[in-house]
Amino acid sequence: MSYTEAKEKYAALGVDTEAALDKLKTAPVSLRCWQGDDVRGFDTDPTKPLTGGIQTTGSYPGRARTPRELMADIEEVLKLCPGTKKLNLHASYAVFAPGEWVNREKLEPKHFAPWVEFCKKHGLGADFNPTFFSHPKCDPLTLSSPNEETRRFWIEHGRASVRISQYLAEELGQPCIMNIWTGDGFKDIPADRLGPRLRYKQSIDEILSEPFDFTKVKPCIESKVFGIGVESYTVGSAEYALSYAAMNPGKCIPLMDNGHYHPTEVVSDKIPALLTFFPELALHITRPIRWDSDHVVLLDDETKEICKEIVRCGGLEGRVHMALDYFDASINRVSAWVTGFRNVQKALLMALLTPNEQLKALQDGDRFTELMVRQEELKTMPFGEIWDEYCRRAGCPLDGELYPAVAAYEARGKRYFAFMLLESKQAYMHEVGYGESGAQRVDIARHHAILPNPSQKVASFAVIESKTLSVSFCDKERAIAGENRWLIPDGLLQCSMEASSKEVFDAVTRIVEEVAEEYGANAAVAVSKAKAYVAENADESDELAPWDL
Repeated sequence: MSYTEAKEKYAALGVDTEAALDKLKTAPVSLRCWQGDDVRGFDTDPTKPLTGGIQTTGSYPGRARTPRELMADIEEVLKLCPGTKKLNLHASYAVFAPGEWVNREKLEPKHFAPWVEFCKKHGLGADFNPTFFSHPKCDPLTLSSPNEETRRFWIEHGRASVRISQYLAEELGQPCIMNIWTGDGFKDIPADRLGPRLRYKQSIDEILSEPFDFTKVKPCIESKVFGIGVESYTVGSAEYALSYAAMNPGKCIPLMDNGHYHPTEVVSDKIPALLTFFPELALHITRPIRWDSDHVVLLDDETKEICKEIVRCGGLEGRVHMALDYFDASINRVSAWVTGFRNVQKALLMALLTPNEQLKALQDGDRFTELMVRQEELKTMPFGEIWDEYCRRAGCPLDGELYPAVAAYEARGKRYFAFMLLESKQAYMHEVGYGESGAQRVDIARHHAILPNPSQKVASFAVIESKTLSVSFCDKERAIAGENRWLIPDGLLQCSMEASSKEVFDAVTRIVEEVAEEYGANAAVAVSKAKAYVAENADESDELAPWDL
């Protein structure tokens, strides 16, 4: 069926497909940057585990390690997804100049200038999140901590985030949703439930006392039911977050994440409930499986119901600020990004292709039998042809073309050259034949075997990364011309087995951080000084005494 034929079928229901496509292509959905690097960020040690209620599962290759790699992956996502996008940033994705680093309470707009340049290049708006997790200053509480020094650090980080959000909104000409989420809570039953919440409220009050333009910056508080290590009590519960927004109009809007409720609750029903009282709300779309597991968003029933309510309640007119919030490291990250975004776009398009006014009239007229029949008949309408046309006009892959595009991008990643050393070995085999007399005979013949048999291990091999020429090898010393030599690194590749400068700096970083943490020093400052010392010493000597360091 062609698009023209599908368009006519929808027209028979009173649905204008052209109007639906025009509406959808201007509805912004915010893409979170942290899908590309498993929520690691750039301001702390990426080799250390995530903390503060954040966890990513999976170890699929290709995790972005630098701002440049992350931006390259996001650019690919933008190519593969139709529609209008925004970029959702966490404070931990600050980009520092060489040799520069500041702690989170000292962050400035300039640390996000590269992201502004990126967004301008691609016509994106930006949302922002202060990062209240995976940091030594989590004790493990942040804004609700009874420790005044801890709480003050995180308040100042929140105030810095307000200034950065204002900068993003002004530079990009679009409102910036600034989301406050903490993993504050307790693993077991608390003795005091009120105290942490009062401190949390006071902290947020102080953060939002930082001057900002509410037409440009939209602060919100994200709630949660429970998390890893906070199973019994969460400071920022749903009731808490919603009450704060209700009591602070013109300063805070409500936010819902459809993974942050009990499994039997549905956010699709909460959207019209909140829009009855609030002029606007922020919405994080994810896919929870039994809890806030943040699986890739599918085109499932609840995603479709959420998007129906967004469309029916005027959400695409600016009342609902949509963002995706999931991260999956078990599959190709670009594919995870793209699949979820395209599924939300599909669900929105389905909602726009629904004759909502007709269905509402049936409901208001108590014609529920006809309502059910009409709703079920919509499920077999030629939606796929309308979606394909949407993708064609956006210059994006159609369904069926997406995976080859993702696979082609993945293939442009790291490339390796590998070889194996297969030694010639004596072997024996039986030869059965006939002698001159015609009698059958069996001989044992000797020959040289090169290829290993299926159960034989290859003892010597090397793998070379094509860009960096870094070598990983497995070999053994051999006696050659009276000398013990490594055949692969010394004879064939003529490479060094000494640590590279990067490996030296990585080792120094690891050791200095461990010592700094043991003695309560600032690890980042200690590492910066240590690297400077190593660099200076390298000009004078090939060796470095650890005790001098």
